[in-house]
Amino acid sequence: MNALATTPFQEVESTLAAVLARLEGHDEKALSIAYDGRVVQAGYHVTEVKAGSFVTLDCGGNPDAWQETVLQVEDIPATDDRPMMTAGKFRSILAQVDRKVRLDHDARLTIEIGQPGEAMKVFDIADLAIAEDSAILTLGVRAAICKPRHRAQQAGAAACCAPSLKAAGCC
Repeated sequence: MNALATTPFQEVESTLAAVLARLEGHDEKALSIAYDGRVVQAGYHVTEVKAGSFVTLDCGGNPDAWQETVLQVEDIPATDDRPMMTAGKFRSILAQVDRKVRLDHDARLTIEIGQPGEAMKVFDIADLAIAEDSAILTLGVRAAICKPRHRAQQAGAAACCAPSLKAAGCC
């Protein structure tokens, strides 16, 4: 399999290991998540953790394979005066999952998040900032890409899906 399609929207190291390492030593700090022009409400919680293994074939006929850890987060208000989840609680949740479902710590970390009644949206990690009293996980949009065209643009070559190449049966 080839894993040459890099994603142009990842701004920071966004593996599970990198995020956990960045949060280490900051267990008492509130962990907020910024996404889609808003910040999660204090009652947010991780509703599911998925250890995904993907094997794909892109529109250019190229096989690809990768691992992802997908966190599903429900953005809801707190039902009491509970403060925002701490980085320690977040790390504890992932450690508990890892004991029961082996997580690949080198896997890309993906966040699916939304409020009740709205569609979940898929995000990548754009930034993880540590402030004096909080950690802020900023999510970035995961853009749709045509991997052959993206690879070609990176290499400065003609895209597989360019009209002149369609006759060759590329896409």
